[in-house]
Amino acid sequence: MKSQETIKSGPVLGMLIVLAWSSLGLAQMGRSAGPQVVSPELAADGKITFRILAPKAETVRLGGSDIPGIGQGAEMKKNEEGVWETTLGPVIPGAYRYNFNVDGISVIDPRNPSVSESNMNVWSLVCVPGSDFMDTRDVPHGAVAEITYYSNSLKRFRRMHVYTPAGYESGKGQYPVFYLLHGASDSDDSWTSVGRAGFILDNLIAAGKAKPMVVVMPAGHTGPFGFGRPLPDADPFIQDFRNDIRPYIEKNYRVKTDRGSRAIAGLSMGGGHTINIAIPNLGDYAYVGVFSSGIFSLGRQQSNAPSWEEQNKEKLDDPELKKGLELFWFATGKEDFLVQTSRATVELFKKHGFDVVYKETDGAHTWINWRNYLNEFAPQLFR
Repeated sequence: MKSQETIKSGPVLGMLIVLAWSSLGLAQMGRSAGPQVVSPELAADGKITFRILAPKAETVRLGGSDIPGIGQGAEMKKNEEGVWETTLGPVIPGAYRYNFNVDGISVIDPRNPSVSESNMNVWSLVCVPGSDFMDTRDVPHGAVAEITYYSNSLKRFRRMHVYTPAGYESGKGQYPVFYLLHGASDSDDSWTSVGRAGFILDNLIAAGKAKPMVVVMPAGHTGPFGFGRPLPDADPFIQDFRNDIRPYIEKNYRVKTDRGSRAIAGLSMGGGHTINIAIPNLGDYAYVGVFSSGIFSLGRQQSNAPSWEEQNKEKLDDPELKKGLELFWFATGKEDFLVQTSRATVELFKKHGFDVVYKETDGAHTWINWRNYLNEFAPQLFR
């Protein structure tokens, strides 16, 4: 089990950094390596200055898709000491991934130990304070554990992150459980690092706005990502979730197992997973959330195959199952490339008599929205 503030690294990551320093002329970290570099440096007005010591480099750019205003990257300028620098902002409060592109090679910030994992990559991470709902505050804090389990469905070891609220370790009671799924290209680390999920839950629970709950964040990728896969049995992650992840949690954690104590939500790819887990098993979930997502196979179905709607018609038209569904909640940014998918999905469920809550917000397909959606969705659970 690790503290939420613990930063992960390893020998492989360290080796890659050393090789990058060597090949690109990046200075070593010892005192004799030249000027002392501070990066990132946060100013009181919300501006962030990024720096990297690379005296032999020809060009350096800052990258980071979620940082407002950065676009395709920001050019950095080199001073006489070989330090490249750029300042952005003011940047709105939040957590942001970034890296440096040094002469065509992507490297993380050697002066910043804070990182966030994606599916096949690692990013440097900077947190801009000023948002009460996701800041690290003086409240009771839960714990985030990295759990290694063996997936019988996939025949290999897998990892997931599990949040337990403050007091879980010393108590004996049972808790409701919330399965929270990540998007394409991300990993089971993403919701707790760039997504700030643990701190969002800490703050909500401490304020009495959310019920104490166990939050399970599994790894959604089992291989290359692809849109579609309308049948749960065709998706190896859903097999892993159904046969291994949920049974592991219900065996090893003090979680309640009735429908009213079980919630599931996900963003983007994880929203598609959420739908394909919850609808075929609607009697198991009372709270369902879909962030920036929908049914990916709508409009992509082959003419000789049954549509997603046809495959799930029995569940969609079962009035008894709808009675126990306490919340069916969708949210998508107006500039999100999946907004039309979300709208079409919501209309499909409304056509079948579901009471769907749907909201469109400003913004696009970014963590800026997804943290906000979690902060709004979690307080509605288990009431």
